Amino acid sequence: MERPAPGEVRMSQAIQPAHANPRGELSAGQLLKWIDATACLAAEKHAGVSCVTASVDDIQFAETARVGQVITIKAKVTRAFSTSMEISIKVIVQDVFPGIEKLVSVAFSTFVAKPVGEEKIHLKPVTLLTEQDHVEHNLASERRKVRLHHEGTFKNLMKENRRFDDPICDEEEGMVPTSGTSVQSIELVLPPHANHHGNTFGGQIMAWMETVATISASRLCRAHPLLKSVDMFKFRGPSTVGDRLVFNAIVNNTFQTCVEVGVRVEAFDCQEWSKGQGRHINSAFLIYNAVDDKEELVTFPRIKPMSKDDLRRYHGAIVRKRIRLGRKYVISHKEEVPLCVHWDISNQVALSNASVEALNNLAARSGWEVTSAVEKIKIYTLEEHDILSVWVEKHVERPAHVTYHLLSDFTKRPLWDPHYVSCEVIDWVSEADQIYYITCPVVNGDKPKDLVVLVSRRRPLKDGDTYTVAMKSVILPSVPPSPQYIRSEIICAGFLIHATDSSSCTVSYFNQISASISPYFAGNLGGWSKSIEETAASCIQFIENATDDGLINRF
Repeated sequence: MERPAPGEVRMSQAIQPAHANPRGELSAGQLLKWIDATACLAAEKHAGVSCVTASVDDIQFAETARVGQVITIKAKVTRAFSTSMEISIKVIVQDVFPGIEKLVSVAFSTFVAKPVGEEKIHLKPVTLLTEQDHVEHNLASERRKVRLHHEGTFKNLMKENRRFDDPICDEEEGMVPTSGTSVQSIELVLPPHANHHGNTFGGQIMAWMETVATISASRLCRAHPLLKSVDMFKFRGPSTVGDRLVFNAIVNNTFQTCVEVGVRVEAFDCQEWSKGQGRHINSAFLIYNAVDDKEELVTFPRIKPMSKDDLRRYHGAIVRKRIRLGRKYVISHKEEVPLCVHWDISNQVALSNASVEALNNLAARSGWEVTSAVEKIKIYTLEEHDILSVWVEKHVERPAHVTYHLLSDFTKRPLWDPHYVSCEVIDWVSEADQIYYITCPVVNGDKPKDLVVLVSRRRPLKDGDTYTVAMKSVILPSVPPSPQYIRSEIICAGFLIHATDSSSCTVSYFNQISASISPYFAGNLGGWSKSIEETAASCIQFIENATDDGLINRF
């Protein structure tokens, strides 16, 4: 039996019918209670004093668990700051008989140590034993920055969002008023609901919130809502035994097959209850999918805001979705996927054609959503089955054939793209295909990354068609991985260049983001960085300021 690591706390629970929802699956509320309890015990094991939940990062649920299976929750402190700690939480479900394990969730909580009397708390540093410990220790600092800047980021993006065209202006048949999804519930806090400090157990509050949010989502879809994720939130204040907790839930917005439900919690003691003056102790946003009787995803109807508050929540959901998308790729450290595409001259044509086809297929997919629009630059995102893709569209005042020549020569890429330190041709395969060796800067204190990339170029067969520059990583035996770099991968990326007239064109850059590339995009998607916009502006300036040096004659 695998022994727990030092400083790690484990909880294993056999899932009983009392823990399940009507579908026979582990209730998300019950799982949230177990997660919070395990994380608290890990924090107190490190601190040596009582600890309370301060905040919970986004929780993504990748798998469901059913009655008869076993849930194991592993929690340990990744980094201790002055009086607070980050706790990493890993949830695994196991089938008892075959012994197969699946990852349910990876999450992070922040706990604060409670001082004893007047004595100030100074937490001891975490002992780092493995390479993974060091990675998580470094990333904990990045995650902390995201938490601290969350409110400011949200406010800034709300201002930006008001500049977008309002999609709800175009009313369509079947829209549902938000009022139809409103749910209120009340709970009296009793001794069994309190933790060992006498306050209402944070996990219990989360479980109650999940219950009322599920009811709200079900009123919109008339199906079985499945909790997909919980947005990052803070506990704003405590409540104690005897308090009345009032939960108000409402659907804020829908995004095709998912819906965001907002829940607000107010606490009332006896006097506050009689006066109707409560304390706002928590707000959270829960994201649901829904399935029908055939286990297929349900498309939610669009929501129709009926008041100013409804409209504020509607736009807030759009902003939170963008922030959540960026945070998702910062929260956990994903292992690199080994490269599996070997290059040799015999498969040159097949690889080149496959790379070009993959880029065109990515561009043709439906579901792209605009996340940013600034002057000549628009940024779209597409998330499919946990795969994130980015599309950057920019208008350039230069002919398409000149733009194609400049962008297809990757030796010029470091002149405008700060994500490329160097880019050199290592194999000029043909006029249409070249293999480049690329080095990238350091991100998050890790080693710099390098790539070996096949670049396949296609000119249009006739005027008005699109120029294509497709990229894909390959394995080249002559360029093995170096200990100085982390060998990384580009799955599918490139440029599509379409002429708008004889002197201007639209450049679309696409990238299906791999684990190794995500740190360069996450901050921009989440709203706390402008690196994509800045790089796109630099690209436009590079193309428009480049001298002709015979380019027009050559093409």
